[in-house]
Amino acid sequence: MKKAEQLTDSMFYIMAALTKPRHGYAIMNLIEETTKGAITIGPASMYTIIKKLLKQEWIYLHDGSDSRRKTYLLTKKGREVLEEEVQLRKLMIHLAETGLGEGE
Repeated sequence: MKKAEQLTDSMFYIMAALTKPRHGYAIMNLIEETTKGAITIGPASMYTIIKKLLKQEWIYLHDGSDSRRKTYLLTKKGREVLEEEVQLRKLMIHLAETGLGEGE
């Protein structure tokens, strides 16, 4: 499956957080905790990205019953895009690690 564009890091983190249903605040917290504060995504950026992911049909509104705590979840298509991106990023890391190893 070929996706239209490469995911930005922020899109990648948000999609990775949405392998389980989560609302915005939980997404931001998970990313910050998982990266030990190295990555933070503010509410404005996050909701802009969520709108984009909804439009791409990579995520969907899982539960909108509480307008202040809407939860989102990856679609099947979104899961495939994320899996493809993980493989690409593994190749990037391998390239960097190989290059760094050669310098020793």
